[in-house]
Amino acid sequence: MRHQIFSLGGTAQADGCLPVATARLHAAKRAFATRRIDLDLAAGLIVEGAAPRPGDLVLAEVICIGQHKRIERVDGRRATLFEGDEILVVYGDRYAPDQFEALVPADLGPCDMVAAGGIAAQVTRKSDKVRAATRIAPIGLVVDTSGRRLSALDFGISEDPAATRPPAIAVLGSSMNAGKTTTMAALIHGETRAGRRVGAIKVTGTGSGGDLWSFLDAGAAVALDFTDAGHATTHRLTPEALERILATLMARMAVLGMDIVLVEIADGLLFPDTATLAVSDTFRAVVDGVVFAAADPMGALAGEAWLRDRGLPLRALAGAMTASPISAAEVAAQTRTPVLTLAQMQGGAVLASDLLA
Repeated sequence: MRHQIFSLGGTAQADGCLPVATARLHAAKRAFATRRIDLDLAAGLIVEGAAPRPGDLVLAEVICIGQHKRIERVDGRRATLFEGDEILVVYGDRYAPDQFEALVPADLGPCDMVAAGGIAAQVTRKSDKVRAATRIAPIGLVVDTSGRRLSALDFGISEDPAATRPPAIAVLGSSMNAGKTTTMAALIHGETRAGRRVGAIKVTGTGSGGDLWSFLDAGAAVALDFTDAGHATTHRLTPEALERILATLMARMAVLGMDIVLVEIADGLLFPDTATLAVSDTFRAVVDGVVFAAADPMGALAGEAWLRDRGLPLRALAGAMTASPISAAEVAAQTRTPVLTLAQMQGGAVLASDLLA
């Protein structure tokens, strides 16, 4: 079917189309996941006859407020949503056991906003803990003057020339909400207080600025994630694509002269994307040690066994389970792997760099 394109200037680019003012895009609430896309290149909208693809920028209308009542803007502020709002979001697949599993739909029909960072998709499954997703009605895919779709995939950083790689510690976890990002922030803070330039990377997940802001607040000199590599989300990417993201972001940290890099991998080890990346040749080549964050003692011990069985360099156990001294003691009684509390990491009593000695 021929694409129908609305011009953002004054002349329709296809028979039977109406012009759309350029100011309309700039007036829309623009989501974090779109942050690297150059909106100045926008010249029109495909409004029908096109199948969306991961990374495509779409102008949409909010039709029913659900789980996400606010949208995270490019600057990090969470703007309240109202029915009838026009928003700029990006199509992408999502995997989040505590919220939604969602896939890019086959057409431009109504779908869901499945993440506050601005991900458009169709929910396939959801946790009983959350409300139905916020419903949106796509208005059109944003294109440039040649009719080419504006996509996050075209605005990622390129892999820099080889440079001396800084040492890197990866934080893996037992699940969502196991304390990975909190552990990352604690390690970053400790290393920063010790006078080191710390780089922070989040390799996988769903586009959102919260983790990056957390890393920067903890003292990271530079914080990058998969959106900087051109991906609004990483769910259903090929193993090769995930490895390229890690290699690209690590190469950039090397060029920027970081003394040490902390690397977060989203979700738990049972998630195939996480497991595949963790045992990849690229991961083994750039990561010198692993800190495993667990929600509870059994998760900590299971994760320890999983990592050691695969020959990965586990250096410490941490995460939400250490919030309870009782739980932390249970783990410490069963293993020789150091069990680290937030206070130890934040205050520099145990530094990430110490774990590599």
